[in-house]
Amino acid sequence: MSGPGAATVLTVTSADGSSLHVEVYGPEGAPAVVLAHGWTCSIRFWDAQIRALAVDHRVIAYDQRGHGRSPEPVDRVTGYSAEALADDLEAVLAATLRPGERAVLAGHSMGGMTIMAAARRPAVRQHAAAALLCSTGPSRLTAEALVVPLRPGRVRTRLTRSILGAKAPLGPVTPVSKRILKYATMGPGSAPERVDACARIVHACPRGVRYGWSRVLAGLDVEADVRELRVPVAVLVGTADRLTPPRHSRALAAALPHCTGLVELAGMGHMTPVEAPEAVTAQIRELTLTYLGAKDGSRDGTSPEEISEGQKEEAGA
Repeated sequence: MSGPGAATVLTVTSADGSSLHVEVYGPEGAPAVVLAHGWTCSIRFWDAQIRALAVDHRVIAYDQRGHGRSPEPVDRVTGYSAEALADDLEAVLAATLRPGERAVLAGHSMGGMTIMAAARRPAVRQHAAAALLCSTGPSRLTAEALVVPLRPGRVRTRLTRSILGAKAPLGPVTPVSKRILKYATMGPGSAPERVDACARIVHACPRGVRYGWSRVLAGLDVEADVRELRVPVAVLVGTADRLTPPRHSRALAAALPHCTGLVELAGMGHMTPVEAPEAVTAQIRELTLTYLGAKDGSRDGTSPEEISEGQKEEAGA
């Protein structure tokens, strides 16, 4: 997966003193998009969206605490919580957007949970014009996951928690590890290069960080916050998602005060921004077009792929 080109790099300090690595792409003054990635991922998970959008959007992406180039939380006990995720998003919005400036927020998996957890925050209510909740859920994550092929119940939940919360290192990326990751997180038809890209991102997540956030996600419950997310929200999920199955997204669509639609991508797994990059980018573009008045660069006679290549050439990539 090639990178999206040049970025402005910022370090943002969250409420507890933890540092967050932030990258900003695209022209100053363009409609803003803020991207929050999921558990064990990083900014690089959004490279396809950044490449496609940054030609005519200001794209702000950040590494969740402990992931990518963001160091582990200052406090390794209290620094892992849904509240900390909300603090981080609020800090990023405050640092990168002008007072009153609005943006489309897009969150994948834990990034979507971040947006839900932050729904009541002043910065979110000030800056969010709309949101995309992508392959995510608000609660009962281990109980509803389909990674373990057993009937629902205590045994399946306990085994799922043990697998996802294992302290053992993932080790190097190998053909076997890629097959395991593909089964658990991606659709059966996922292209080998996309499986490889996801594996390299996931395996780069530090073991302690992976374990710390697994414990938070196992007990996560932001159901009440979903009803406080009062901006227009689109929901997207793959029909073959084993980690946050479509039942989560259907429940979200029913509970959100202003759901603009539910998209279910046939055959896609949990890693939708990498598995189906065009579909995810299209959802973000539709939200910016509708709620920020953005120009739709994908309909001006230039394809997203051509835009991406042009941007990389301009950046010297």
